[in-house]
Amino acid sequence: MKHFTLSLFLFIAVSVQAGNVTIDPTRRNQTLEGWGVSLCWWANMSGRWTDERLDTLVHWLTSPEGLNYNIFRYNIPGGDDPQWRHCELHHMAKPGSGKGLRAEMAGFKAYPDSPYDWQADSAQIRVMLKIRAARPDAIFEAFSNTPPWWMTVSGCCAGHDDPSKDNLRTDQYTAFSQYLIDVCRHFRDSLGITFRTLEPFNEPYTNYWNRSGSQEGCHFEPASQVALLKVLHPLLLRSGLAMQLSASDETATKASLRDLEVYGDATRMLGQWNVHTYKATNSERRAIRELTRQKGLRLWMSESGDGGRGLHGNLAMLQRLFDDMRYLQPVAWVDWQYAEEFTDQWNLVRTRWTEQSYERIPNFYVRQQVTRFIRQGYTFLDVDDEQTLCALSPDEREVVLVRLNGSREPSHTVYDLSSLGAVVPTIQTYTTSRRQQLEPSTTTLNGHLLEADLLPLSVVTYVINIQQ
Repeated sequence: MKHFTLSLFLFIAVSVQAGNVTIDPTRRNQTLEGWGVSLCWWANMSGRWTDERLDTLVHWLTSPEGLNYNIFRYNIPGGDDPQWRHCELHHMAKPGSGKGLRAEMAGFKAYPDSPYDWQADSAQIRVMLKIRAARPDAIFEAFSNTPPWWMTVSGCCAGHDDPSKDNLRTDQYTAFSQYLIDVCRHFRDSLGITFRTLEPFNEPYTNYWNRSGSQEGCHFEPASQVALLKVLHPLLLRSGLAMQLSASDETATKASLRDLEVYGDATRMLGQWNVHTYKATNSERRAIRELTRQKGLRLWMSESGDGGRGLHGNLAMLQRLFDDMRYLQPVAWVDWQYAEEFTDQWNLVRTRWTEQSYERIPNFYVRQQVTRFIRQGYTFLDVDDEQTLCALSPDEREVVLVRLNGSREPSHTVYDLSSLGAVVPTIQTYTTSRRQQLEPSTTTLNGHLLEADLLPLSVVTYVINIQQ
């Protein structure tokens, strides 16, 4: 997650491709485990809505005809001092810099000697329960932005006075580990929700998190991350919870590679490696892919988003998704925000929280062009075109091809489908552009060639059926 607006990176799609792009079903990469989203902070707000309105939001998110998301990351809240003795009152809602009251999370323990208050996060939990009912196959991950205030150096859950210093006190490693385990056990035993993985950090090796800041956050040096894992791991093994640990959720691929180097053999305590791609290069994506494979770690792109402008910004974010799936090759790709106010970039649904109003925006349909059609269990194919994403169904009878044109000029690409064998010549096609929102149509093959003509600023999905 970010406390500032990222500048939009620009990309130019080639108007006319030199030669044909071959779709070869033998060039296979990773198999998709799922598409997902974090629950903070939209669930903290929509969880207070009426059932009818909330059910609609969840349906759009989870339905196979909607976004088809099946992975959800639950934010275990830390919580500030209820008496605000160590930071500014409601500092996360400061005009101009704060994330708003939506980011103000109540911890499950207000003070060190308090009993657990399992109603403290009732809104986010309510959303989770509705998601579980809608998607019985949902995969849940628990993650922490910060320990509770009373475990920190500053006494504030937004960070240290020096944002480059650790904010979890070293004498609280065991207490924090037990807090995370207790929360996960409560969810399993009392709510019937089992987390597959537990991530104790969020963007830890950054200088974003400071006292009275805009959201919960906690700096951890890479060596401190390892030290905490060495405390948490044995406690988790003894807890009886069937969970694996994941790490390190860094904001950039460069920091993730640094962590992998520092962790060394400590990655044996993990079952999964998480990375955010707010800042990423393709060479760093490749390096993370190779290192995690060598270590036998499941790889997730566990958070990303962007703040561009209009449909061009939405398509630039889609290009990042393409780059992630092509070079990083994670088995899961997870959005940061699903619903949000006053923007059409970071979110897929625009809301007014107090009015309980909501609408799908172009970014919803842009994302849906991929997530609705490339489903769980599909295997990505290696294609020699960076504006193309392609995947093969488990039964090998369907190929989904998504072509992106982020330029302000039309584009023309010819795909050679001869390697697929006998293909049904009439192809179902879906388009999102300035004037279209997942608009269906059909495309007819020219022999074994698929000619893709795209409008400026558009994305088209081709669902190709293979005859058996």
